[in-house]
Amino acid sequence: MHTLEAINSRRAIKHYDPAHRMTEAEIHQLLEAAMQSPTAFNIQNWRFVTVLDPEVRKQIRASAWDQAQVTDASLLIVICAYKDAWKKDAARYWKNAPQPVQDFLVPAIGQYYEGRDQVQRDECMRSCGLAGMTIMLAAKAMGYDSCPMDGFDFDAVAKIIKLPEDHVISFMIAVGKGTQPAWAKPGQLPYDEVVIRDQFH
Repeated sequence: MHTLEAINSRRAIKHYDPAHRMTEAEIHQLLEAAMQSPTAFNIQNWRFVTVLDPEVRKQIRASAWDQAQVTDASLLIVICAYKDAWKKDAARYWKNAPQPVQDFLVPAIGQYYEGRDQVQRDECMRSCGLAGMTIMLAAKAMGYDSCPMDGFDFDAVAKIIKLPEDHVISFMIAVGKGTQPAWAKPGQLPYDEVVIRDQFH
């Protein structure tokens, strides 16, 4: 599927075939695509929890307003960020770069993030958002539908997936074979309201 076609045809689908299973190869392909997403300083701070266990899915559904896609979709991904990724052996993020690049960028990582908790969290959310969009577009190109989700109890889901304290949940994505078409787009804003040339007036 052409990239622009995937962008224009991707919709948040709520109803899935609960009998459909994605293969391990498909899941691997999807998440390998997600891992191509950009991150600042190449710190790759996203972590993808693939929830396949039906019992765990049921627990998450109970913490997500009983939304059916949590259990019915072929795959549920909890997109998390490792907040301390910037300080875990930062050299590994640039190990294949030329030495002068390593010498400049590796120390810069700590200088940029040290003591800046809000910057660290903002970076996590940006990175997870970029990865999430990659997942949804890749899923569409693979013939699957998806639904990004933030309608759930974040603290409860964190406990269910045993989220480490130095991680944070960004959002979830359900992926699978949709059984009903999406509604017509409910109200796109006009181009001229959204796109500002040069400066706000």
